[in-house]
Amino acid sequence: MNTRFNFDTNLKQLKEMLIEMARKSEQAIKESINTLIQQDIEKANKIIENDTIIDELEHEINNKAIILIAKESPVAGDLRKIIVALKISSEVERIADNAVNIAKSTLHIGKEKLIKEIVDIPKMMDLALDMLSDSLNAFLTEDVELARKCAEKDDKVDEMYGSLIKELLGYIEKYPAHINQITQLAFVCRYIERLADHSTNIAEHVIYLVTGERYDLNA
Repeated sequence: MNTRFNFDTNLKQLKEMLIEMARKSEQAIKESINTLIQQDIEKANKIIENDTIIDELEHEINNKAIILIAKESPVAGDLRKIIVALKISSEVERIADNAVNIAKSTLHIGKEKLIKEIVDIPKMMDLALDMLSDSLNAFLTEDVELARKCAEKDDKVDEMYGSLIKELLGYIEKYPAHINQITQLAFVCRYIERLADHSTNIAEHVIYLVTGERYDLNA
C-alpha cells in the first residue's frame, strides 16, 4: 500500500513537472509571435535566453522518470505512463525550440520595414495553439476523443501553411530587396506548422497512454 502510494505520488509529480514545462513552452510560443509582429528585438533575445529554463525542466523530468523506473520497476500501464511522459516532454522541448527559432527570425528581420502587415501568420498560430491546448488537456484528462480532434485541425494548419508559403514566394519577384525578410517569414510559417505536428504527436501519445495502441492521426 505504502509502495503504491509513493509510486503514485512520484508519478503525479512527474505529470505536474511536465505540465509546467508545457505551459512555459506554450507561453514562449505566444510571446515569440507577438515579438515578431512588434519587431521587439529585446523580447526576442529574452525568449532565446529563457529557453535554458525549459531545457533544464526536461532534464529534471528525464532524471525523475529514470529513477522511478529503476526504483519501482513498473510494469504494464504504470510503465506506459512514464514512457508517455518522456515522449511528451521531448515534443514539448521541440515546441520551445520553435519559439526560439521564431525569435531568431525576428532578429534576422530586425527593424526592417515589413512588406506586409503580419495578419495571416498569427491566425495560423492561433489554430496551432488551439491544437496544443487540446492535446495537453487530453493528456491531463486522458480524453481520447479530444486527442483525435487534433487531426482535423492539423489538416487546416497544413492548408493555411501551403497558402501562406505560396503567397510569400509570390513576393520574391515583387520585392527583390526584401528576400531575407520573405525567407524568414516563410521559416516562421514552417515553425508554426511544426508546432501543429508536435501537438498531433502529443495527441497520439495520449491515445497510446489510454488504449495501449499506436495510432497515426495523420493517416
